[in-house]
Amino acid sequence: MEKLLRSGEVAAETGVSVKALRGYEDHGLVVPMRGENGYRLYGRHQVNVVTQVHRLNALGIPLRDMAAFVDCLNAGSVHADACPSTLTEYRRAIERIDATITALTQQRTLLVGNLSTASRRMLGQMEETDAANPNLAPLSGDLVAPNDDGATDHLPGMLMPSIVLPSTDNDDVDLGDLGEGRVLIYVFPMTGSPEQDMPEGWDAIPGARGCSPHNCDMRNHYADLVQAGVRRVFGLSSQPGSYQQALVGALRLPYPLLTDEELSLAADPGLPTLTAGDLTVYRRLALLIRDGRIEHVFYPVFPPDQHAGVVLDWLANHPVDGFSEQSAGHGTQNHY
Repeated sequence: MEKLLRSGEVAAETGVSVKALRGYEDHGLVVPMRGENGYRLYGRHQVNVVTQVHRLNALGIPLRDMAAFVDCLNAGSVHADACPSTLTEYRRAIERIDATITALTQQRTLLVGNLSTASRRMLGQMEETDAANPNLAPLSGDLVAPNDDGATDHLPGMLMPSIVLPSTDNDDVDLGDLGEGRVLIYVFPMTGSPEQDMPEGWDAIPGARGCSPHNCDMRNHYADLVQAGVRRVFGLSSQPGSYQQALVGALRLPYPLLTDEELSLAADPGLPTLTAGDLTVYRRLALLIRDGRIEHVFYPVFPPDQHAGVVLDWLANHPVDGFSEQSAGHGTQNHY
């Protein structure tokens, strides 16, 4: 005689909660038997129905459209989708998803347009403030450009490590869980402040000078980067979080900065550093990460106040996911 299972046993075997089982029953998808004590009892066929309904529901088939799949099982099919009527339900589910994608794409386009317009407004307001900031003075033309010493040659193709860093958004960011799509992390050594003198000989180190202009250049082109298909942008340095927070406010950065005070990324994946006096900081570079893997490294970065244009040019020549070369262009006015 077939062994019958109670609700809790079915839930444990299938991973479906008891509450969900009640929902399946309310929709007429599962019809349990009743024991003498009133407990719901399920045979192996009903357990199979529960398992397959759960799987299909996770794929996006709503319970209200599940009857055809259950009828297919009840008719003797081993698989819930091996009947003509179930193929129709698959088609309808795909059509619903396509409609949702279209609507979300249109919504994203409008949001990017608003972001671009709002960014131009903000930059207009920032012109006077930036002009009064001595850290944002035009970079000297006699700065020594850094050489490509091959310190980042090993990085392309590597997976980002699961290193959790604090951000100025007051949350933690797991670099190993950045999600799908392209993410840009630009790395800078350190910015100056009235409270802290720069290390002796700082300006003589190739590529060290220009962190504040670097941040402002990325800020000024943030909307262009988003339009070019960059899903998230982060700045990163080894400066303390409180310092980074003040920097975001002073420069009005529209994206967060990450803090790696322990220089964890110098060990994995192996970002290069420089030493000035008794201070060790990261060298200036940028990582373009796609689906969790380093797709491209910008190194060395020079001049830092023109780096966003270099990134945008690269994106224009390497379009992906429907972002065309035209949409990745920079220095243009976008109207929606």
